[in-house]
Amino acid sequence: MVKVTGVVFKNGGKLYYFAPGKEKYEKDMGVIVDTARGHEYAIVKRPLLEVPEEQIIPPLKPIIRIATARDKEAVKKSEERKPESMRITQELIEKHKLNMKLVDCEFAFDGTKVVFYYTAPSRVDFRELVKEMSSVFKMRIELRQIGIRDEIKMIGGLGACGRECCCSTCMPDLKKVTIKMAKTQGLSLNPSKISGMCGRLMCCLSYENDYYAEAGKVVPKIGESVSTPEGKGTVVNINMLKMQVRVKIEDKKKDIVTYHDYPVEQIKFKHTKPEDKDDDLSEDLKEILD
Repeated sequence: MVKVTGVVFKNGGKLYYFAPGKEKYEKDMGVIVDTARGHEYAIVKRPLLEVPEEQIIPPLKPIIRIATARDKEAVKKSEERKPESMRITQELIEKHKLNMKLVDCEFAFDGTKVVFYYTAPSRVDFRELVKEMSSVFKMRIELRQIGIRDEIKMIGGLGACGRECCCSTCMPDLKKVTIKMAKTQGLSLNPSKISGMCGRLMCCLSYENDYYAEAGKVVPKIGESVSTPEGKGTVVNINMLKMQVRVKIEDKKKDIVTYHDYPVEQIKFKHTKPEDKDDDLSEDLKEILD
């Protein structure tokens, strides 16, 4: 086991491990760490913990020191510069008539470099743009293209649930989401129902997928014939959280149709291997897949 300190570089960001120094750290404390990009300002989230050696990528970079008031002021000034820097850069993009969308910018802690993030449908020749930006900002300029999911992770927003997007708050890494997850959970395959702000499948589809995948192995399918204590019937609804099945039972002699809810263990049916076919997907749905 190795003793480390976990820090993040932005709220909701990925947790990175650093070698703790001799100072005592507290949660949400600002620190200066050594990275491949030089010295950076970070926020402590896990002051001290032990992790297996296989989770560490050597050599482990150190925490240099606790951030001072001067360091925090420098970070604050960099944040205050962002709106004006974004405005200027957007004007230069329009001036050069480049087909790119400016998303965000990030100033290096030492003030020697600024990184601008953008999205674009294709490759962009921004050499002339960078030259003009360098003369305006008087520092090294880096333009970095990102994907649509990364864009939402940076700018944030409210999802269909009314809460902030998971990717920008509680999900450090973007997870792979597939249409099979929506089908496994019995969700509507309407693109507007299962896609997020980015236009891709919602990240939260992965949260309960493991449970539904296991539950799906022990419940019948909708439309399947089953045997119940009241006789044979057809499954019309399944509640996988309660592990309960609603069955339609027809009495043709009396011309009566009744509906009953049964726990899964009270019914009998033939277990079949779940199908995994996407041939019936609409074109709109295929477009939102990664």
